Amino acid sequence: MKRLTVISLLALLLLAACSPQAADSPTATASIPTDEPEPAPTSEPVPTEEPTPTEEPAEVEEPAGIPVTIVDALGREVVLLAAPERIVFTGRALFMIADAAYIFPDAAQKIVGIGNTGQGSGNFIQLIDPAYDAKAVLDRDAGAEQIAALNPDLVIMKSFLAESMGAPIEAIGIPVVYIDFETPEQYLRDLAILGKVFGDEARAEEVAAFYQSKMDEVTAVVAEVPQPRVLMLNYNDNDGVVAFRVPPIAWLQTSMVQMAGGEPAWTDANPGDGWTEVTLEQIAAWDADQIFVVSYFVDPNEVLESIKADPNWQAMRAVQEGNLYAFPGDVYLWDQPDPRWILGLTWLAGKVHPDLFPDLDIIAEMEIFYQTLYGLDAAFVEQNMVPALQGDIQ
Repeated sequence: MKRLTVISLLALLLLAACSPQAADSPTATASIPTDEPEPAPTSEPVPTEEPTPTEEPAEVEEPAGIPVTIVDALGREVVLLAAPERIVFTGRALFMIADAAYIFPDAAQKIVGIGNTGQGSGNFIQLIDPAYDAKAVLDRDAGAEQIAALNPDLVIMKSFLAESMGAPIEAIGIPVVYIDFETPEQYLRDLAILGKVFGDEARAEEVAAFYQSKMDEVTAVVAEVPQPRVLMLNYNDNDGVVAFRVPPIAWLQTSMVQMAGGEPAWTDANPGDGWTEVTLEQIAAWDADQIFVVSYFVDPNEVLESIKADPNWQAMRAVQEGNLYAFPGDVYLWDQPDPRWILGLTWLAGKVHPDLFPDLDIIAEMEIFYQTLYGLDAAFVEQNMVPALQGDIQ
């Protein structure tokens, strides 16, 4: 028994020697207090955030323009992606539509190319546009390539040029708007078209109201009076051969005679679409009460003097009674579908019915016209327009 106890004691001692020391035990370490302060835990370095790479500024897309839809003189809807900023006017009869365009204040800035705006020696646009010399001046029959070189976003021309000039331009992707400006009705309509083009419909309405009021003033006065027979003749001396022509029924010249209280004497002679030549015998046979002669390229006063000296004309009643007149104008004659036709109507009514318009002052009418349409003052009219007057102005 004693031997068993000794053996047991030896076994316990062996086990104790083989056991881990108490200092190594985490339990002992946690439970044994110490007088020395525990060392402060070493702070882990706070990771420094790497600088965010500077981002390239996002490209700001310019807002897309608001699409503009324009119904032109041919009844077509022309849709533009935005209001046009680079406009070209081209083709024949150009000065008539260019003069109408410059009624709008933004025209000078937006028109980058334009055909020849002169007729004879006059060029009104050159007088009023300070940037005229910086614009491209196109040939009358400028082709699509010449126009495309100006990078226009819209081209404007007379509607009768749609097939010959407009189609090739449209074929290369350039929008074209067609206008007429041939009759009083078309004038009011086409002003509205230009109002859309220049984004100034209020201005178009203002100018249309001016024209309508002037027409109403004349037609109201002559509405109930007898209508004298009136003959309107165009003088032409191409190749040195003098000829006289009458306008078509549908043209502005015919409408002006009617609105001024006259009866056009030639309506049976020209139902067509252009000036028609007539003989002296036909002119004499019409026996008009009043004859008005239009001359675009020869001084109208000189033409009138040559006519009065001709025995064939001297035999006509209108000549004998002093009712032969040269249609007036300034830089352009006032009988044609240029904005000045409203001056021509006022003047014509005063000649057809002088007793109904005894106080007509055509110079004062000119001042009103140029101030209302172009913002030009009386001094401009006196300096530039009055010296250019031609025909029987008084």
